[in-house]
Amino acid sequence: MLRGGGYIAIFCCISVFGFSQSTLQDFLTPSDSLNISRRNTVVISEVALASAALIGLNELWYADFERSKFQTINDNAEWLQMDKVGHVFSAYQIGRQGANLLHWSGVSKKDQLLYGATLGFGFLTAVEVLDGYSSEWGFSWGDIGANALGTGLYISQELFWDEQRIDVKFSFMPTKYADLRPDKLGASFLEQVLKDYNGQTYWLSCNAHAFFKDSKIPRWLNIAFGYGGEGMLSGIEVADNQLLTKNQRYRQYFISLDVNLTKIRTNSALLKSIFNIFNMIKVPFPSLEINKNGAVFHLLR
Repeated sequence: MLRGGGYIAIFCCISVFGFSQSTLQDFLTPSDSLNISRRNTVVISEVALASAALIGLNELWYADFERSKFQTINDNAEWLQMDKVGHVFSAYQIGRQGANLLHWSGVSKKDQLLYGATLGFGFLTAVEVLDGYSSEWGFSWGDIGANALGTGLYISQELFWDEQRIDVKFSFMPTKYADLRPDKLGASFLEQVLKDYNGQTYWLSCNAHAFFKDSKIPRWLNIAFGYGGEGMLSGIEVADNQLLTKNQRYRQYFISLDVNLTKIRTNSALLKSIFNIFNMIKVPFPSLEINKNGAVFHLLR
């Protein structure tokens, strides 16, 4: 089960904290040495927010479903693996923000990766345990593997390149499928963003200049490769057939351009912070989609 967008919003709130301070520029500028006050604020805030989120989920979300003994499930074949890609995205982005916050605190690079980049994996694993005690879901090793992949993608790039040359990003377009099954795919727009896998696209956004340092390619220009799914009203195709739908589910592969907001030059610490947060969203560009039915051009995707 994935509620990734909500998780990321929680942790991004820490990044936004302090935007109204009088010494905004100094406050948002990363410390060049360990700032114990900042570090303690980050750690306490993260623990408090994560605890509140887990308690809230346990009391509000899971309270609507019968509790059970701890159980595991194999849901790897569901939703054309869109939920698993979503876990990769969530673990990567939460870990990225966790590392950035420790960088802001002046924590060493080693500790940024050890305690910050693993934040997404730790939090999502705790949520997975709650799933394991719910009769509606179960503990999914597939989800754990996807969480580890997202965390590993961030850490490995920092170790090999000392930068993020490949970002995991997200985009969403409303679809007709949510109206056919709003209870499963979401009734409101926000619910659909989180639940309607038909409208979600996950991207590997590669910074071209980072791979060709001596080129004249703009530093902010990325090439993005996307993955999505279409025609899904439930997790598995058999269930769709029971709903008497004529929709055919299929995978979608995209290629497009993107903007790396963190590479836009600015002296404003506020803008840098905003760019850092919103860099998880792919900037719409013309895109080419390839699926089993052929190729489709999208003006914006």
